Amino acid sequence: MTTTLITGGNKSLGFETARRLHEHGHHVIIGARDADRGAQAAKDLGVDWVTLDVTSDESVAAAASEVRARFGGLDVLVNNAGVSGQITAVENFDGPEVLAVLDTNTVGIVRTTHAFLPLLRESAAPVIVNVTSGLGSFSVRADESRIEHNVPSLGYSASKAAVNMLTLMYAQFLPGIRINVVDPGYTATDFNGHSGHQTVTEGTDAIVALATIDKAGPTGTYSDRHGPVGW
Repeated sequence: MTTTLITGGNKSLGFETARRLHEHGHHVIIGARDADRGAQAAKDLGVDWVTLDVTSDESVAAAASEVRARFGGLDVLVNNAGVSGQITAVENFDGPEVLAVLDTNTVGIVRTTHAFLPLLRESAAPVIVNVTSGLGSFSVRADESRIEHNVPSLGYSASKAAVNMLTLMYAQFLPGIRINVVDPGYTATDFNGHSGHQTVTEGTDAIVALATIDKAGPTGTYSDRHGPVGW
């Protein structure tokens, strides 16, 4: 059975991804910062969970040790945890605000990937899915017809553009692992006050698709539920 860990798996896109992959036959483990919320979400889904705060080296390392001890290994890592930060006029952003968003959304992926890499390398078909956003795509940003074009998400957009690049770097230098980045699209979640036009099921289509590939699957790609996305 494929063992899959989803960070930020206790709500929204992470929760729906866990539900769908569990139905797909994966042994799902959700990572959650809050123990009570993690335990309740796992109970609701019928999956396992670990305490995992992607902003803490100690928490991520402890979670990796726990996954090895309790479950024996890991095949798929879905780096989903993230924060939106402020959506405000760009002149309102300062260093600490942007740094906090980068620490969760970008450095958090590095922490988690680094900690779980030894487990993934032991898998016969290891996969990493990094969740990004069209708000971090230079191509999407340049398209005036896209809703993302006018959103002043300085910290968030910078963090997700960085996620796109680190995904390419990981895919290039870790050829034994299938590593891809996906944009859920404008999905109704807590991030946007549930104003998105997509359901969470639609928003997880690309995540689920790339989490269920085999060792012959693509790597170093950027896509949403409709297909390839421009970097």
